[in-house]
Order: sequence, then C-alpha cells, then structure tokens
Amino acid sequence: MNDNKNQVKKIKKPWPTKKAMEQVYEMKLWGDDTSNFYSGAGSHQPGIINPYIAVLKTFLSSFKSKITVCDLGCGDFNVGKELVQFSKKFIAVDIVADLIKHNKENFKAENLEFHCLDISKDNLPDGDCALVRQVLQHISNAEIKTIVKKLENFKYVIVTEHLPIGNFTPNKDIISGQGIRLKKQSGVNLLESPFNLKVKEEKQLLAINLKENKGVIVTTLYELHIY
Repeated sequence: MNDNKNQVKKIKKPWPTKKAMEQVYEMKLWGDDTSNFYSGAGSHQPGIINPYIAVLKTFLSSFKSKITVCDLGCGDFNVGKELVQFSKKFIAVDIVADLIKHNKENFKAENLEFHCLDISKDNLPDGDCALVRQVLQHISNAEIKTIVKKLENFKYVIVTEHLPIGNFTPNKDIISGQGIRLKKQSGVNLLESPFNLKVKEEKQLLAINLKENKGVIVTTLYELHIY
C-alpha cells in the first residue's frame, strides 16, 4: 500500500521548471532548425519578431542616456541580439545552462552578459528595464508570484504574452513546461489576481493577431512605482 502511494505522489509531482525547459531543447519540442537550440517560431517568424524589435528599439532610444536591460528568458537570443546596441548594458538570462553556454560562444559585445539563472528562485541582476517575452505563459502561478516580487525592483517591465482573442479568464494555473494557458482559454495578466502587480502606468506597445484564430501576442510596458 505504501509503495503504491509513493508511486502516485511521484506521478503527480510536476518536473522542476529547469528540467522541463531542458527537455524542450533536448527533444526540440518547439521545432528545429540548423541549431541545437531553437526557441520556436515566436522567436524567429519575421511577422512576430520584427514589429517587437521595432517598438523596443523606439522605447530604448527614447532615453537621453542608455539604460541597463535585463532579458529574463532570453532563449536562443535571436531577438535579444538586435537590442544590445541600444542599451548601456544588456544582461541576458535563461534557465538552461547549455543554452547559455551556446549563447556565450555565439554572441559577443562589450556591453553584453549572459547568466544561467532560475528567475523564480535566484536573485535577478540589477537593471532599469526587464524584458519578459513569452516566458510567464509557460510557468505556474506559484512561480510567477515569486517573479513578480522581483520585477518590482525595476523601473520598467515589458511583458509579452500569448493571449486568447476577446474576453478570457486570466491566470488559470498550469504546470510549468512547453505548454501555455491558451488551451484553457486563459492567459497571464500581471495586474489581476493572484499577482496584483502595482504599476504607475500601463501602455500596450504592440498586439499581433495570429492566423487561424490562434490568439494574439501582446506586448505591454509597465512603469512601476519605485519604493
């Protein structure tokens, strides 16, 4: 009886996020190209990434003095590499150690750093602006709550999330992994419960409607109160 109970517990217990994301790249669950590390169509389709890069360049160029940017969940860095030159310092973070090693070998600049961190558990680097692009949609509410507390240390937070079109119930919980809340007709909204991020100002920078009614990718700029 005890053995069976232990087996049930093991089956129900979700994989750690680190292991889940390592599996994504090992098994090429987001697709494949010539690289061993591919962060999916959302990081490579021109129709998705080019408008994002354009609005981020405009935002980062609006400051008289360049600011420090923390890219939290940088993936294969196909997007981040276009933004490095517009920052004072660009700190790119991901949870997969081999991916970070790959990025360090392939992307170099004097103002560029890569760090292997679990943003839900580890301390985040200091910076002015955090970029969180299609990351939170893959992780559980409990992990997002711990991340939100750390995001409050930044003056600006730019969040990109894949959301259902029209009205939906925000923040339905999921197990961390390759999937997102779209299948539950849900998506992440940091201003809603249980996250309740307090912001000074909210501004939608971009909304990209995907074909075949597959949702909308929304990029939102939050200016936070700094206490």
